[in-house]
Amino acid sequence: MNTDIITAIHNLNVIEFYYEGELRVVEPHCYGETTAGNEGLRAYQIDGYSSTGKFGWKMYDLGKADDITITEQTFDGPREGYKRGDKGMSRIHAEL
Repeated sequence: MNTDIITAIHNLNVIEFYYEGELRVVEPHCYGETTAGNEGLRAYQIDGYSSTGKFGWKMYDLGKADDITITEQTFDGPREGYKRGDKGMSRIHAEL
């Protein structure tokens, strides 16, 4: 369990990390264990690389993430479309 991610969610801090070798910049909303058994982060991507060329809602397998950095940048709170109790998670450690 990554307590820095939990703190970032509670403090509304933007997170940066490399995912499959490419930089992602996200607003974290829900962190826990996915239904597939992976450490997961539901986040709204705001910058960085996107294989689809689109930003927005994504689920990240943190086993594929490197150099996770909690930035000083903050965001305003839950994005439109966010639902508490993420159905993609079997266990939630922190959520907005």
